[in-house]
Amino acid sequence: MNHYPLWKYALILIVLGAGTLYALPNLFGEDPAVQVSAARASINDSLRDRVVSALANEEIEVKETELTDRLLVRLHSEEEQLQALEVIENALERQYITALNLAPATPDWLTFIQALPMYLGLDLRGGVHFLMEVDLAGAVRQAEQRYAGDLRTLLRENKIRQRSILARSSGGFVIRFQDADHRDRAYELIRARNPELDVTSASSADEPALEVLLGEDARREIESFAVQQNITTLRNRVNELGVAEPVIQRQGGDRIVVQLPGVQDTVRAKEILGATATLEFRMVHDESARALAGGEVPGTGKRYEDRSGAPIILQRNVMLTGEYITDAASGIDQQTGSPAVYITLDGKGARLFSERTRDRIGQTMAVVYIEHKSFTELVDGERVRQKEIIEEVINTAVIRDQLGKRFQITGLNNTEEARDLALLLRAGALAAPIDIIEERTVGPSLGQANIDQGFRSVVIGFLLVLILMAIRYRVFGMVANLALTFNLVLVIALLSLLQATLTLPGIAGIVLTVGMAVDANVLIFERIREEIRNGNTPQASIHSGYEKAFSTIADANITTLIAAVLLFGFGTGPIKGFAITLSLGIITSMFTAIMFTRALINLIYGGRRLKSLSIGGQGRLAGGPA
Repeated sequence: MNHYPLWKYALILIVLGAGTLYALPNLFGEDPAVQVSAARASINDSLRDRVVSALANEEIEVKETELTDRLLVRLHSEEEQLQALEVIENALERQYITALNLAPATPDWLTFIQALPMYLGLDLRGGVHFLMEVDLAGAVRQAEQRYAGDLRTLLRENKIRQRSILARSSGGFVIRFQDADHRDRAYELIRARNPELDVTSASSADEPALEVLLGEDARREIESFAVQQNITTLRNRVNELGVAEPVIQRQGGDRIVVQLPGVQDTVRAKEILGATATLEFRMVHDESARALAGGEVPGTGKRYEDRSGAPIILQRNVMLTGEYITDAASGIDQQTGSPAVYITLDGKGARLFSERTRDRIGQTMAVVYIEHKSFTELVDGERVRQKEIIEEVINTAVIRDQLGKRFQITGLNNTEEARDLALLLRAGALAAPIDIIEERTVGPSLGQANIDQGFRSVVIGFLLVLILMAIRYRVFGMVANLALTFNLVLVIALLSLLQATLTLPGIAGIVLTVGMAVDANVLIFERIREEIRNGNTPQASIHSGYEKAFSTIADANITTLIAAVLLFGFGTGPIKGFAITLSLGIITSMFTAIMFTRALINLIYGGRRLKSLSIGGQGRLAGGPA
C-alpha cells in the first residue's frame, strides 16, 4: 500500500525539471537597448559598424549587438540608452526607425531551447497608453466620395448623361441631369445596382436631379469597418516594429485603446502608430514627355518622381486605390528574378480593374507608392513632430493583358522592401482619421514599484501559508509547503512558455492560487486525520485520505476553472490577465497538491510499519502497528 510505480516518479521529476528550467529566464532581468529597423533600407553589418562607431565617438560603451531583420544594441544603463537613441538618430538617415526597447538578458543556452521570460504588462513594465478616437464622419465622407466616383462611371457606361455630381455639406451628394428621362433611367439603375443607397428626387423647376444618401445599415457597416480596419492597421504596424505584447483593442463605438509596454518615448510611439502605406494605380499621361520637355504640366496631369528622382507626368484620375487590396505577399518575379509583390483584390476591385484596363492595353500604367509618416526633428534645440506624405512612382509597365483579381508589381529595390511593402499593404491605410484624445505614460519606476509591491504580496502570503501549514500539519505540512513552492515555479514556467503577459491583476491571481493550492492539501490532511480518529491504520488512513478527498478537490477546482475560462472569454485587459494566472494555477495545483505530495508521502511513509503519523492534531494509535 502507498507505493507509486517508477514511471510516476519519473514523470514528476521531468515536469519539475522542465518547470524549473523554463522559469529560470525570469531571474536574469532585461538590458536597456535601442532597436533599429528599416522602412526601406537594408539591415546589415555595415549598418552595425556605423552605429557602433557613432556610439564609440560619443564614448558610449555597447554591451552587445544582435543583428537579425533588425539591429538591437544593448547598453549598460538607462541613461546611456537615452543618449544612444539620440546619437543613432542623428547618425542614420530618415528611412531607419529607432526605438527604445528592453531586451531580455537570458543566456544563450536557455534561448536555444526557447526558454524565454514572460512578458510584463504596461502596469509592471512601464510604457505608453493612448486612447484614440476614430473620425467616423470622415469614414462616411470617404465612402460617399467612392460611391460618387463609381456612380459617375456606372452612368457613363450605360449612356446616361449627367451634368454634375456635387457633395452636400450635410451628407450625401446630388446628381444633376439634362432631362427627366436620364434622371428616371439613372434612378432605376442606381436602385438596382446599389440597394444600400437611399435615392430620392431632388429636382427643381428647371433641372432634374437625384439626391443620394447612404442607407442606415450601410452607414453602420462603414463605421464598424473603419474602426476594425484601423485596429488591424495599428496592430500590424506595431507588430512589425517589434513592440512586445502590445494591447490594441476597441473601446465603445468609435475609440481604440493602444498600450505599448516597454516604450518610454511617447513621441516615438506616435511615430510607430503614424506610418501606413497604400498604392494608387494611374495611367502615364499621353503628353508626359512633351510636358516635361516644355516644363509645363497639363491640367489633366500631375507631376511625380520615380525612385531615381526622374520626373514623370501621370493622369490625375486614379484607376484604382489600395483600399481594394485584400492580400499582398512578397516574392520573386519568375522572369526577371527581381523582387515582386503579389497583389490580390476583392471582388469589386477586380471588376473595376478589369474594366479599366480592358480598353488601355498597350498603354503605360504607373504604380504610385504613398506613405504617411510622422517624424521628429530638432528645431531651435527642441524636438518638433512633423508630418510628411511620400508619393513616388515605384513601377511603370505597359499593360499587355486585361488585369483582374491577381497581379504583381515590380520595381522594388530589394527583397526587404518587397516584404515591408507587402506587410504595409496587408495592414492597409487608415480607413478613417484618428485623433489621440488621451495620452498617458507609465514610467519604468512606477512599473518597478508595482512589481515590488506585487512581489511583496506574493512573498508575505506565501510565507504565512508556509508557517501555518508547518505548525498545523508538521511533516505533512512541510510536504505541502514543498508542493506549494513547486506550484509557484510551474505557474511562472507556464506563463513563460506560453509567452503570456503578467499584469498586476495577474499577480493577484497568483496570490489567490497560493491559497487555493494549499486548500487541496488541507482537505486531504483533514481526511487522513478523520480516518485515523475512526481507528484505521496509518497506511490505510493515508490511502483513504487521498482517495476520498479527490472528488471534492476535483469538483471545487473544475467549477473555479469554468469561472476563470468565462472571465478570459468575456473579459478584457486586466481581467484576462487575472483569468490566465488563475487558470494555470488551478491546473498546476491539481498536479502538485495531489500527485506530487502523494509521491513524497509515499517515499516517507510507504512500505513502513507505522504506529503514528506526524500530521498534527492526533496522538499515538491505540492499535497495533501497520
